Amino acid sequence: MATLTRAISRDGSVMAMAISATDIAARIEQIHETSAVVTAAAGRLAIAASMMGCMLKGEGDTLTLRMAGGGPAGTLLAVADSNGNVKACPENPVVELPLNDRGKLDVAGAVGRDGYLAVIRDLGLKDPYVGQVPIVSGEIAEDITNYYAVSEQTPTVCGLGVLVNPDLTVRAAGGFLVQLLPFADPAVIDQLEATIQKIPPVSSMIDEGRTPEEICRMLLEGLEPDILDQHYPAYRCDCSRERVERALLSLGRDQLQQLMEEDHGAELCCHFCEKKYQFTEEDIRKLLESSGKGEPSCE
Repeated sequence: MATLTRAISRDGSVMAMAISATDIAARIEQIHETSAVVTAAAGRLAIAASMMGCMLKGEGDTLTLRMAGGGPAGTLLAVADSNGNVKACPENPVVELPLNDRGKLDVAGAVGRDGYLAVIRDLGLKDPYVGQVPIVSGEIAEDITNYYAVSEQTPTVCGLGVLVNPDLTVRAAGGFLVQLLPFADPAVIDQLEATIQKIPPVSSMIDEGRTPEEICRMLLEGLEPDILDQHYPAYRCDCSRERVERALLSLGRDQLQQLMEEDHGAELCCHFCEKKYQFTEEDIRKLLESSGKGEPSCE
């Protein structure tokens, strides 16, 4: 079970969160049948989205991370809710690349560096909030750090990691996020920087059995951390037949008529969970009847 823990320093100047997310990354590999480097890339993005989603206030709020760097993996998407539940979709699930110069999976090579990271927050308002920054490394954690610095002017350190076994299953996955809150004392900043420089890779800590609470306490060492809360996020897709029906209606009456008369039905597949929805000729006829004489609406 994935676990996400949030903590704050005793003086209220630093917030830290950490997540163990091995089963979330494993679910991505199982659903999309990803190669090792795409599992690592999509897993990192999903872990980041889960942590950032937990910072949303409203129960129905959602956060989407869209990373399009021009690499062979194509566009990566991850969508999270305010409880950290997340779903993810890589455009190209299978990419084979040699290891990078550090002997690690070449996530940056798969993602690419010629493009943008978009952060979309849907808070139930008329329009979602969209922030976009150029990709700086393609390793994802550095790009999340850069997003907070450039778009939100919030000093942040992000760590993400996914260890993949030779048989392509996920061995360990997790992440952390540390943010300086307003009016942090310079001494606290110096202490935090020294701590982060010596902390092991997050995937290694998860693999060794460290809990998110222990990682938070390590991140805030010497700052008397207090645990704020704990969440149990999961890989969760909220697709439904009703949503797929609305997507079909949004095609317009002409295309629906064509699906009914020429294709005699349709099969739609959810990009996030690969669930298939079958619509017979009669199902589409009923949709056409329900849409009325005017153009159907997806509202």
